Amino acid sequence: MVRNRKQNNSESHAKQAKNDAQSRPNKIGASTPFDFSGKNLTPYGGLLPVATMLEKLEFQPLVEQTLTISRIPRVMCVYQFILAMVLALYIGFSRLNHMRFIASDPILTGILKINHLPPQSTFWRFLMSLHAGIGKQLLSIQRQLRERVWSAANIQLKSITLDTDTTVHTLYGKQMGGRKSYNPKNKGKKSYQPMLTFIAETREYVTGELRNGDRPTGKQVARHIKEAVRVLPDVVESIFARADSGFYCWEAVQAYEKGKCHFIMVARKTSRLVEELNAAQWESSPNTDADEQCEFFYQPQGWNKAYRFLALRYEKDPEETEEVEQYQLFETRSYKYRVFVTNMDEPIDELVWFYNQRAGAENLIKESNNDAGLAAHPSNRFVANQNHFQLAMLAYNLNCWLLLFNRESTETAMTLKHTTLATARLRFLFIAAKIWRHSGRTGVSFSRNYEEKGLFSRLMERLRKITMRGKRFVPIIEGAFT
Repeated sequence: MVRNRKQNNSESHAKQAKNDAQSRPNKIGASTPFDFSGKNLTPYGGLLPVATMLEKLEFQPLVEQTLTISRIPRVMCVYQFILAMVLALYIGFSRLNHMRFIASDPILTGILKINHLPPQSTFWRFLMSLHAGIGKQLLSIQRQLRERVWSAANIQLKSITLDTDTTVHTLYGKQMGGRKSYNPKNKGKKSYQPMLTFIAETREYVTGELRNGDRPTGKQVARHIKEAVRVLPDVVESIFARADSGFYCWEAVQAYEKGKCHFIMVARKTSRLVEELNAAQWESSPNTDADEQCEFFYQPQGWNKAYRFLALRYEKDPEETEEVEQYQLFETRSYKYRVFVTNMDEPIDELVWFYNQRAGAENLIKESNNDAGLAAHPSNRFVANQNHFQLAMLAYNLNCWLLLFNRESTETAMTLKHTTLATARLRFLFIAAKIWRHSGRTGVSFSRNYEEKGLFSRLMERLRKITMRGKRFVPIIEGAFT
């Protein structure tokens, strides 16, 4: 007997329960009513971790003990002025007149413990009253904060890499110190040429200064390098350094040697160096992008001893006959060259690869200029712009330090990925929140639909555990960052 039935019947599944609690979607359209009656609402809920970190790291006592300001403001104290300007830069308002947009924000005013920010003119007067030494004092504050962050976040980097570079800020007003100098994008216009140093492993800003538009002298370069080495945390034992041709001088080499740094630097074109390149023994370079490579010991004029020079050369197009000097390459009639000076002994291809990683510093400078407000010089007075420069870089470092506290416990310097300030704002700062008060307590409520609530909760839990034992902060993350 033939039975007419399906051969592969699937098992019957149990009926799923209906989600009766599911709400209907919100219908938003042109006729949707609106009002301005909401209270204690803020779009910057992500300032809570920033305020928590600064409070636990004792930022206020540090500012009050370090900054020497004789002028005593009335509407707010010095600490409140500094914190308000730094938080405004961290949010993304790089101009003082932009602070009117957050003057009544409940979470910002709650952090500052005031009802309303003063008008723009008050911030202008405060910034103009700061003397030239405030910039160095702000750097000292950042150095002490870095040591506390490294201790609390369990950063145990024995070896670090310092990337030093300059950038060009074109000036469109009559700012003091503006010079017509190297400005490839806006030739002939006045500019500033700040000098900055970053730690490649953590992307932190170490030291820097706002400079006029003239090319830095050897003494200025040496002073900058010495300061970068001096302010490093005590846990650092080995220092590697990279710099471009703008720092090529005997004073820089001396500063690296005194700081016991392993350095590699791009050499600048001179007639004697070209003669050495022509006389060198060249060989093929299979492990780099160049056609040929060579190395030799050479003592430039004015240097006290010879150093190891590495060179790569690229064949030019036969139609190219003009000698043109470029930023990283320099040319002769037949070849383009990349030349480095170093005190390291590794093979040429490894050292070239190591130097090429310095491109990350250019991205950090771009982030500082565009996201942290570094290129927004608010005044025509050079001293005011110098102090604003350090405030902007403090805002930049806040993002780096929060990322160190929010890292995975198993991450190392090789695996840590950098989140730019612009992306961090979208993920962790621009969070809608409501500030509530009940029975003498104040709290912050976030949306249950916030996608990063797991990371946010972990960050807040870690930051609230920051404590001091003796003179050092106790590590709050089990795995050391190495």
